[in-house]
Amino acid sequence: MSHDHDHDHHHDNELDPMAARVRALETILTRKGLIDPEAIDVIVDTYETKVGPRNGARVVARAWSDPEFADWLKRDATAAIASLGYSGRQGEHMQAVFNTAETHNLVVCTLCSCYPWSVLGLPPVWYKAPPYRSRAVIDPRGVLQEFGLTLAANKKIRVWDSTAELRYLVVPQRPADTDGWSEDKLAELVTRDSMIGTALAREAA
Repeated sequence: MSHDHDHDHHHDNELDPMAARVRALETILTRKGLIDPEAIDVIVDTYETKVGPRNGARVVARAWSDPEFADWLKRDATAAIASLGYSGRQGEHMQAVFNTAETHNLVVCTLCSCYPWSVLGLPPVWYKAPPYRSRAVIDPRGVLQEFGLTLAANKKIRVWDSTAELRYLVVPQRPADTDGWSEDKLAELVTRDSMIGTALAREAA
């Protein structure tokens, strides 16, 4: 199963068939003057940076540093996340699942590729791929090992299946040696993959 992260500057012959078709269509529409590549770049950048994982990282950092917010996030993630200015489509609800010393959470969408865009941005290619969507449920421990994450044999792995109505955000465990850190500094330790559950938060070092 491939889980390489997206990179923007691939040559066409390195793209998967769908990405290559999208690139070809974009080229044709640009030549005909029907779209502005710079405008598309702005939209993509918005989802990758402003509407993307940075939003989720701030949610996690707030939960790490504010016990009252963490409790709110557990009880009503949709409202707690919206209080920071991040909200999804109408009717889309969020649930935050917290990693602990005993349990690790992993998010998948087995039916399609439902994904919390408002806090994680654009979904990675591997998240939408059938191998991940099927194997994450059947063999989550093996899938995590392929991502480079080997968990203790006695740690429980709980898999959450997203839907169009309910989407999940993993709150990773706060790294050690981060007492007194600001929310901005804490947010730098939170990655997209750690909020899906295929990685841990970065170490403080």
